[in-house]
Amino acid sequence: MTTLRERLRHVPQIGRLEAILLRVNRRGEVISVAETGALPGRGLKGDHRAEREAASPESPRQVTLIQAEHVPVVAALTGHEALDPALLRRNLVVSGVNLLALKDQAFYVGEVLLGGTGLCHPCTRMDEALGDGGLSAMRGHGGLTAKVLTGGTLRVGDAVRIKRAA
Repeated sequence: MTTLRERLRHVPQIGRLEAILLRVNRRGEVISVAETGALPGRGLKGDHRAEREAASPESPRQVTLIQAEHVPVVAALTGHEALDPALLRRNLVVSGVNLLALKDQAFYVGEVLLGGTGLCHPCTRMDEALGDGGLSAMRGHGGLTAKVLTGGTLRVGDAVRIKRAA
């Protein structure tokens, strides 16, 4: 008999990395890149969180991810025809796999091993970026936070898949 815990750890879908977005400075511009390095215990090369001296290997928010399928939902909820994912200020835009299924699990994005640490709750900046109600629209669609467990290079188009038990 399969337990609920075992079923929750079974994620057969393979997703795709659609975009890599870096925030060079805190509260600064978000830039899109085709590839970047993932630094174990720090975050993404070129992102302000990983580049500061105080970056902590214990931080659960080294990388933020958002589900590509949620971007049109947030657009609709805020009255926009479409949204640039950069407005949502997450590092990785992923499609084809339910990010919530990766919470508390180790998963690969290409060659990089991440550990899903929790939900990425929206902040009040969403009202600034999306207009009145942006924060409310993002609730439940904010994505996932993760730690970089094993570094390497991330590239747009990389597969996103659960780490299988050894």
